[in-house]
Amino acid sequence: MPAGNDPQIPPLLEFVNVSVFNGGRQVLDSLSLTIRDREHLAILGPNGAGKSSLIKTITREFYPRLDAGEVIFRIRGHDIWDVFELRSTFGLVSNDLQQAFTRDITGREVILSGFFSSVGLFNREISGEMERKTDEILAFLEITHISSKRMTEMSSGEARRFLIGRALVHDPRTLILDEPTNSLDLHALHAFRQTLRRIAQSGKGIILVTHNLPDIIPEISRVILMKNGRFVEDGRKEELLTDRHIGNLFDVPVRVRKSGDYYYAMEE
Repeated sequence: MPAGNDPQIPPLLEFVNVSVFNGGRQVLDSLSLTIRDREHLAILGPNGAGKSSLIKTITREFYPRLDAGEVIFRIRGHDIWDVFELRSTFGLVSNDLQQAFTRDITGREVILSGFFSSVGLFNREISGEMERKTDEILAFLEITHISSKRMTEMSSGEARRFLIGRALVHDPRTLILDEPTNSLDLHALHAFRQTLRRIAQSGKGIILVTHNLPDIIPEISRVILMKNGRFVEDGRKEELLTDRHIGNLFDVPVRVRKSGDYYYAMEE
């Protein structure tokens, strides 16, 4: 039985009635959500839907309000956990992180910095085990040949793959990707999809946050549609990636078509 369906394993994440305010504005409105261990799902919605705020709540940058009735926020069955447990649960790749790493350091240093949760190494002491783990990740992601390249010299697609490598150093159960294909050209997009599929097939969970239907790789079977800080639909992608659902989500008439194992939306 797959780990995500094993009743003996607690859900990776449980939200009940979670609301979040940021700068006096409500960004998440009474969300309830259960994500199984090592599950693959996509959270799809327009810009401003609250997707990034949801990620920041999962990673504890934002905190839910606790004065609106019963509120549950659990990770792997626990209400309280330490930062080391969080690192071994979630690996995060975001555009904000990529901007932070636009500096004169090598791709290999980017991955090694993940052991210290730093941007760069700053004369940190690197153990042999860290070096071996980094070599394994480079080989797995097929980027060993460009590991000495500087981040300032890399394409967006190359840099994104090294950030994925950084997110994998603590062997997280699930990888969270926030709008991961922004600024990627067609070649980089193809390479990124293949990398993401390899990670999904390795047994790690994928939480993909996006506004682009083609980002949803075949291994993802569940889709949550998000708009105005709320979840509007949650179900199988075959049922939700339709003209009606996607048109309503983005407030524009669209025609959704499937090509191979991927979905595309075109404005009517």
